[in-house]
Amino acid sequence: MDKFASLHAFTKVVDEGGFAAAARVLGLSRSQVNKSVITLEEGLGVHLLNRTTRTVAATPAGQAFYERARAILNDLAEAEAAIRDEHDEPRGELKINAPMSFGTMHLGPALLDFMLEYPQIRVELVLNDRFVDPVAEGFDVTVRIAERAAVSSLIDHEIVEVNRVICAAPEALKRFGKPKRPGDLADLPCLHYGNLPTGKTWRLIGPEGTTDTKVKGVLCSNNAEVLRDAAVKGLGFTKLPTFIVGAELQAGRLVRVLPDYKAPRIFLTLLYPPNRHLSARIRLLVEFLYQRFGDRPYWDLVD
Repeated sequence: MDKFASLHAFTKVVDEGGFAAAARVLGLSRSQVNKSVITLEEGLGVHLLNRTTRTVAATPAGQAFYERARAILNDLAEAEAAIRDEHDEPRGELKINAPMSFGTMHLGPALLDFMLEYPQIRVELVLNDRFVDPVAEGFDVTVRIAERAAVSSLIDHEIVEVNRVICAAPEALKRFGKPKRPGDLADLPCLHYGNLPTGKTWRLIGPEGTTDTKVKGVLCSNNAEVLRDAAVKGLGFTKLPTFIVGAELQAGRLVRVLPDYKAPRIFLTLLYPPNRHLSARIRLLVEFLYQRFGDRPYWDLVD
């Protein structure tokens, strides 16, 4: 039996959650799909699916194999499209991982426009703030916002530097006063990020070099949008990326303080496996996101 047909049948069973649903999508009988998957399992010597009378789900080995199989089928579809001279209409799937706040505020809207421009590309967007292994978890593209760090197993494409600023609402400045140097923050109410071990220690780089200030946190959260909203309500000072607080700075709901001091540099970067380097879908996505966010992004247009 054609191995690619077996891979296709298996991935559809996982996608659709059952043999009958997969058979309808593929235009085959349920027994044909079942036979394809059994042949695949026998050839590999492992169970790919857990079957009950009501549900079908991938085993751990099956899930890992599914991610690889899906990538192979995507590449095959792309190669077939290239042979048919369909470069002008790229197709296939893109599985993308990104941080939660950036994903909901900026990447999600950008991807909707990307899909309108390339309607044959299907997107699966997974948002979370945990560290993921792009290869092990089967992501075609991973969006990271962090310091520069070479990952030998991945290709990285830097889109833009992400600025982080200290800011507060005008009402908070009237109530608590405006800090003149980083050490002043130690005596002021601060709103800090709780997902990092260094969340209570704010590192800033200024005229006198690097300073570390342990802040007095009145609110700790692992969500930057919560910290932003708390700052807008005048609860204290916060250090956040401008893609979170840019609109509030532009509208005057927040005011930047300590403008001569900057947080250590971090960057918006796209990571993808080397075997995706020649993928038309990924090249188009990289170019699209660079046009959208590169140079000076709209959230930094404060002045």
